Amino acid sequence: MRPQFGNRHLTDDQDVFQHNAWDNVEWDEEQESLAKESVVKNSAQKMSLEDVQKYEEEADKFWDSFYSIHANKFFKDRHWLFTEFPELAPSGDLPDKGARRIFEIGCGVGNTIIPILKYSQEEDLKIYGGDFSAKAIEILREDPHFDSKRCEVFVLDATAERWTVPFEENSIDIIVLIFVLSAINPARMSHVASQVAKYLKPGGLLVFRDYGLYDMAQLRFKPGKCLDENFYVRGDGTRVYFFTQDEVRDLFQKAGLQEEQNHTDRRLQVNRVRQLKMYRVWIQAKFRKPLEK
Repeated sequence: MRPQFGNRHLTDDQDVFQHNAWDNVEWDEEQESLAKESVVKNSAQKMSLEDVQKYEEEADKFWDSFYSIHANKFFKDRHWLFTEFPELAPSGDLPDKGARRIFEIGCGVGNTIIPILKYSQEEDLKIYGGDFSAKAIEILREDPHFDSKRCEVFVLDATAERWTVPFEENSIDIIVLIFVLSAINPARMSHVASQVAKYLKPGGLLVFRDYGLYDMAQLRFKPGKCLDENFYVRGDGTRVYFFTQDEVRDLFQKAGLQEEQNHTDRRLQVNRVRQLKMYRVWIQAKFRKPLEK
């Protein structure tokens, strides 16, 4: 069974506002149909080619602006991180029991890196983090829990044809892609997947979590914000794509990785004061690089 972030299941609709969130909420056909209608409506009007090109070429500026505005207030300790991905926990086991080498693509201000550094006592641990935003890297380096002996972070455009990174190919134990691939132009996602496969060591693991089709965030977009199918631009200029399980599977299997997990995480979050229901949909997956024969 998949490790659960929580085991709070809604068995009686009358209890929905008794807690802030419910896990693994099933959708009925009506809810699925309404979500689909909403997406058809908000994606009918596509943005102009000029605007599409603008958000592509200036993506780094929009992310720098995002982090400049939010700064450290954006950081949230991901309490679900080690439950959903125990491989990242301090006790995470490796096939060869050696020093762990972890690389996070799109590390932002450290929502994943900082918890690992805080709770791990491994002296030989080495974490690498790359992000499109120079501002995010600057903020991360200033974090009081940042440990330059065990962590190295740098600016990285994951869509670039060649990566400049401080490690060799076939050398990383775990690569992390959490709410990052969705910000990339879908036309470049296969390249990122290929790069992931290139830098993972044989037997290495990719852990993935991102937005799923019909997530609340997708349904809330107004017409005119759609760049392409299931690909939108937010009010702050940053972009977001919404995945299906099949898309994620095809993306990484074509890069030569083997699927170990591919799950749609449907969660119902509620505002108990305003009596509002918010349905979140995320795709969580793990893919492993085959051992060399």
